[in-house]
Amino acid sequence: MEGTEVLISMREDPSFHVRYRMEASCLELALEGERLCKSGDCRAGVSFFEAAVQVGTEDLKTLSAIYSQLGNAYFYLHEYNKALEYHHHDLTLARTIGDRLGEAKASGNLGNTLKVLGNFDEAILCCERHLDISRELFDKVGEARALYNLGNVYHSKGKSLACIGTRDPGEFPEEVKIALQKAVDFYEANLLIVTELGDRAAQGRAYGNLGNTHYLLGNFQKAVMSHEQRLLIAREFGDRSAERRAYSNLGNAFIFLGEFEMAAEYYKRTLQLARQLKDRAVEAQSCYSLGNTYTLLQDFEKAIDYHLKHLVIAKELSDRVGEGRACWSLGNAYTALGNHDQAVHFAERHLEISRELGDRNGELTAQLNLSDLQMVLGLSYSTNSSVLSEVQDVDTSSLGKNTLKLIY
Repeated sequence: MEGTEVLISMREDPSFHVRYRMEASCLELALEGERLCKSGDCRAGVSFFEAAVQVGTEDLKTLSAIYSQLGNAYFYLHEYNKALEYHHHDLTLARTIGDRLGEAKASGNLGNTLKVLGNFDEAILCCERHLDISRELFDKVGEARALYNLGNVYHSKGKSLACIGTRDPGEFPEEVKIALQKAVDFYEANLLIVTELGDRAAQGRAYGNLGNTHYLLGNFQKAVMSHEQRLLIAREFGDRSAERRAYSNLGNAFIFLGEFEMAAEYYKRTLQLARQLKDRAVEAQSCYSLGNTYTLLQDFEKAIDYHLKHLVIAKELSDRVGEGRACWSLGNAYTALGNHDQAVHFAERHLEISRELGDRNGELTAQLNLSDLQMVLGLSYSTNSSVLSEVQDVDTSSLGKNTLKLIY
């Protein structure tokens, strides 16, 4: 038979054996790289993928898949420039062989990587290409991912422009609000599709991000509604980390709604889960939030209790910024109780830590507190008069506000 004769002639060709061994070796190396990455050893996985590239293959779809995996592995290892390089290779190859689905996925991966690198406008173009091709191919899963990624990019762009921490939620410039509103629009479009697909895990991610974006926009009631849905889905999956994040974010939203008792309840649940998960950093943050909340409730004894707990953990974690915040908060709480000796002690520690960290605002705030206490106690606390003359120019607008940390 004619087909059989062709097969025999190929087997008799020495170059066929070389190509066959090369293809087999490349595939084996790539599969081992994939196995290692799935097991969590991405560094070893990268070595196998790069070895597969060195061996080479004439199957361009296989090579495209290897480039994609290498890009993802380097992304996981936080080597974003290397990830960008391989995702670019993947995109070029997908276009060369006319693989529209591959082009869509490569564009999405590029968008995610560019987002992390802060190249938001370029990231948006890549994610839009992912979205357009997914719609062209009637790929609902791909469309949902592209919408989610676009939400992420605009969310990150908004946070980057906002300089989170220097302003309260809802008080950002117009360009920030525009970016955050676009994030909301894309998350909601994503939510519609993943709900249609019955993907509860994806719904949970969308609700969590919607809640955080509404919070930044100052839409606190909408933030609560979204985080309540996030909490419900987290419980369905037994995802305690997501449950803990939802509790914390609900606490943050209720603070700005002025419902301090509700905020305290959610922070207590956050603290309980942080202890169960043995996450000391989140435990410290929860204690700090509870201390601030009880200060707002004017229950200074409880505020002191939680701030002292925060202080202990901050020292354990060598978190000097956290330690300084705890000392400042304790100084204020002891002042409110009329315990001026303890107030002076913590104000002095706050001053010492602020100087060590080069925190000019913190240093001047501590000096002001000590000057006030000096007047109350009649103590001789000396401050540099030139420093005091500068106090009026210091921006202390955020010092008296209960600016809280978003948990993503």
